Amino acid sequence: MPRGGPRDEAVPGTPTPAADEVGYRGPTACAAAGITYRQLDYWARTALVEPSIRPAHGSGTQRLYSFRDILVLKIVKRLLDTGVGLQNIRVAVAHLRGRGVADLAGMTLMSDGASVYECTSYDEVVDLVQGGQGVFGIAVGAVWREVEASLGTLQGERTDTGETLFRHHPGDELARRRRERAG
Repeated sequence: MPRGGPRDEAVPGTPTPAADEVGYRGPTACAAAGITYRQLDYWARTALVEPSIRPAHGSGTQRLYSFRDILVLKIVKRLLDTGVGLQNIRVAVAHLRGRGVADLAGMTLMSDGASVYECTSYDEVVDLVQGGQGVFGIAVGAVWREVEASLGTLQGERTDTGETLFRHHPGDELARRRRERAG
């Protein structure tokens, strides 16, 4: 997948990554990514997007997805919805797996419906659009914020203890009331 210049430093004003010690079960990943459980299961079985925290091993085990996994799931869904072929999506996913966190937050994925391109600057986006063919873009930082907002109302679990966690944003009155009732 073509890419712009290197981006090794943190990008000011971009979303911060979710804590590494929090994982999300399949139904939560589906809700946050806007996909069905059937899609999630198929993508895991075909190695399109596998859970990085805990894969399923046999009957009854629960997959556990990281924040980054869910971000990639949502991007895959958007690419599929716009008609990008599965082979090109696999290339894009492999590329996303190899990128740093700051890279993900600052990139825009552009597609002409056939290929997927990484753009890390305004000039790269303009160059691609000026090529004369129709393109669409996915600002990964915006998708990141959408996933964060979705997960803010859903439960995760600690990867070290298995303890259920309810993530919430400060000032989230409904989440505060749920915690009070639960505990």
